[in-house]
Amino acid sequence: MKQLIINCIFALVLSISGFSQQLCVGNYWTEAQGKAHLDNVLQQVRDKSQWEVRAQIIRQQILAGSGLTDLFKHRQDPAIRTGKVHELEGYRVTNMAIESEPGSWITGNLYEPLGQKGPFAGILCPHGHWSDPADYGRYRPDMQKRCAVLCRMGAVVFAYDMVGYGDNHQAAGHEDPMAFQIQTRNSVRIVDYLTSRKDVDTERIAVTGASGGGTQSFILAAIDKRVAVSVPVVQVSAHFFGGCVCESGMPVHKNGSFQTNNVEIAALAAPRPMLLISDGVDWTKNTPNVEFPFIQKIYQLYGRKDRVENAHFGTEGHDYGFTKRQAAYGFLAKYLSLRADPDVLSERWVRIFTMDDLRMVE
Repeated sequence: MKQLIINCIFALVLSISGFSQQLCVGNYWTEAQGKAHLDNVLQQVRDKSQWEVRAQIIRQQILAGSGLTDLFKHRQDPAIRTGKVHELEGYRVTNMAIESEPGSWITGNLYEPLGQKGPFAGILCPHGHWSDPADYGRYRPDMQKRCAVLCRMGAVVFAYDMVGYGDNHQAAGHEDPMAFQIQTRNSVRIVDYLTSRKDVDTERIAVTGASGGGTQSFILAAIDKRVAVSVPVVQVSAHFFGGCVCESGMPVHKNGSFQTNNVEIAALAAPRPMLLISDGVDWTKNTPNVEFPFIQKIYQLYGRKDRVENAHFGTEGHDYGFTKRQAAYGFLAKYLSLRADPDVLSERWVRIFTMDDLRMVE
């Protein structure tokens, strides 16, 4: 209740201050305008020091615009609750909730390797806005396959609900103006949890998600340098700013005359390894020619152009399908020192649980 009151007050302050006029929503720009912005940035940023000045301004704008300037202060190991435990060959799935703020819980599923020796990598798996009751959130078959495979490859994986999805219905629905703030805080608290585990290597933390989960992935990598590797899928775009309040409902892209976009935000991961996965149907159709070359140039300022890659699927659509997952597995295996056994990567062995199996019920 306390956090809900704080959120309401913050929303009122934003409204009164005129920040609501600073929102960049959906197709805020044309494709040409998005590319022109990136070209203009490259005219201003000639070396690493100039980029790092701009990067810090962008990072501060994300935190200030979302009311999270104190996000990394006064942290402690988060409390956890557990529900059903599913023991399987080579891994275990535990229904779990992690405390984000007093009285506020992040609900999800923890995937842990069995029969392997740690320390393990730690991987966050946020989901996107797939809302069909038969194909929903973290319960989606493709989500379960991704988490199970990454776990068997040698990672402790946490799949978690967006605000208002799955079991996360404590104080706010998904249309709450504070959704961006809540979800960003949740992601950071999951990193807190993973890095608090003795069996997780704090130098091998990664995040990957598609669509709205892609937004959560590049936002987290931008603000939390503990994230060593990121794989945002079908979301990084020069002209599209995200169509949901959990992506573009708070003034994180614009403040007065200052303007940024999601490509610059994704580039804040430099020089840490990042794989952009894109397709030929949605707003990532231009990635090989627009977004990726820009981010490559930012990585080149660090002398690490080799650490950013693009897997583009021109005939595919907006999803985290099998071929996209295979690309992600290879990249994560490379940079997190994971096992890449072909039989594991095939996904044929993965057991798909029902929604009831995976719910966090006290």
